[in-house]
Amino acid sequence: MSDLQKQVQEAADRLVESGEERGLQVAVYRDGVQIVDVVAGVADPETGRPVTPDTPFYNFSIGKGATATIAHLLAERGLFGYDTPVAELWPEFARHGKHGVTVRHVLSHTAGVPGVPLDTTPEDACDWGTMVAALEDAELWWEPGTKVGYHAYTFGYLVGEIVQRTTGKPISQVLLEDVAEPLGVAGELYFGMPEKEHARLARLEDAPMDMSAFGEMPADLPMFKAGPMELMPGAELGNRPDYLSADIPAGGKTSARAIARMYAALLGEVDGVRLITEERLREATAVVSSGVDEVFGMPSAWGLGYGIGGPTSTAEEQPTVFGVPGAGGSAAYADTATGTAFALTKNRLTGDFAAAGLIGDIVAKG
Repeated sequence: MSDLQKQVQEAADRLVESGEERGLQVAVYRDGVQIVDVVAGVADPETGRPVTPDTPFYNFSIGKGATATIAHLLAERGLFGYDTPVAELWPEFARHGKHGVTVRHVLSHTAGVPGVPLDTTPEDACDWGTMVAALEDAELWWEPGTKVGYHAYTFGYLVGEIVQRTTGKPISQVLLEDVAEPLGVAGELYFGMPEKEHARLARLEDAPMDMSAFGEMPADLPMFKAGPMELMPGAELGNRPDYLSADIPAGGKTSARAIARMYAALLGEVDGVRLITEERLREATAVVSSGVDEVFGMPSAWGLGYGIGGPTSTAEEQPTVFGVPGAGGSAAYADTATGTAFALTKNRLTGDFAAAGLIGDIVAKG
């Protein structure tokens, strides 16, 4: 066992023993080779089923990294360019003045359609046709490209419909055929996960949270207009069988090693597989949009589909790091400067990235 593997294992075990975490996985690749493969704790507290390296976790927005990667794969094949208007690929999207929205705007969270209707139910979110129709009817919050605001749900449906229109396949099928199968992780990386596989998933639970902060927030905050509270990430939503089966590419179900392997294959070759060229990687990971997020109010910096900076750092502090963390504290990212890809997945949903920050620091020093 390498010293780094040992250090990460000890840190993961301590997090579980302290009660801060229930079950987690950590995977690290460096220059295309996996150097850390750690699991700790239980996937299902009721049965005591342990976490194993191939246990998939529903990690909410971690899946956006895979969604963005598919867009780059298709752009590389010439199916569209970053400056292609979305309406050129999907004519019905042009309604209400959205004809100027480009693929670049969608990937950089500047498209101006960050919200789903406030009467959207979880059942609606699972229905592709319903969500596509809502986007076609959506009105712009701002002139595309002029402001940045996290498209929490709409990012997935926007990219997913672009994929469907240009390949004729659902994005889950493209993920399987063009990413998961070539990388040997077909049973560990999904958007929609077949119901017969659900028993392998980690069960999510909510860590106790101080909800008083929500009470102090003004009711007219943009985040409350971007979607109903019923769709806010939480264990109840993330354990729903229909949610787990549905194509909702704003989130994903993955093991740490599967999503870390994907990021490693963006940086370079993994067992002979490289997903995109070095030139495209440079373009995808350069800051395209930055500023105060119009929806959530925090500073943000985006490349083309990937946030720039780490889960506990800014783009200024770590300009070579790119990825997308997930609600509840899971994180997956890569660093072009060190050739490192990192993922931490967990089933206890917390309001911070303390675990990812702690273990990410150990890896950075190792």
